[in-house]
Amino acid sequence: MEPTESALIVAVPEAERAVGRFRSALDIAASWGVPAHVTVLYPFLPPDRINDDVLATLSQIFEATSRFDISFAEVKWFGDTVVWLSPQPDGGLRQLTAAVCRRFPEAPPYAGAHADAVPHLTIGHDAPKHVLAQAAEAVAGHLPIRATVDAVRLIAGAPEPHSWHTLREFRLGSA
Repeated sequence: MEPTESALIVAVPEAERAVGRFRSALDIAASWGVPAHVTVLYPFLPPDRINDDVLATLSQIFEATSRFDISFAEVKWFGDTVVWLSPQPDGGLRQLTAAVCRRFPEAPPYAGAHADAVPHLTIGHDAPKHVLAQAAEAVAGHLPIRATVDAVRLIAGAPEPHSWHTLREFRLGSA
């Protein structure tokens, strides 16, 4: 399947043990092959617009950003339909998004649908509230989850099972 979309994410493998089974049932992106993550920018550019200049610009942005630590210690909700983990502090993640958006203003977070692109790691969405609440309670028992943000992945795919893959991983600068 030819990719139709791209995204920039911070993969959080440290969270997989806690959220993996819930994401596989409650987050369609997991079935597409997207790992547990915090989104830096989605949607990014159409895959056919990602060229050497775009890759070089992204490399410059991320090399200029020092790695940092985050902790997921709290389960939160967007309304009654999305349950997620809150990364703290979230300033470094917000700075990554802002830096990419400054260089690629044609790709606003979530296509401009939300005034504030809150950094989050989705556990599940669009399922009955009691199912999401059970997932939230189970995941809360694994908190806190600590992670170091030291890379950003450029991924691409389509809304189809197992279609998303990593195009490039960019290392952040040293602390």
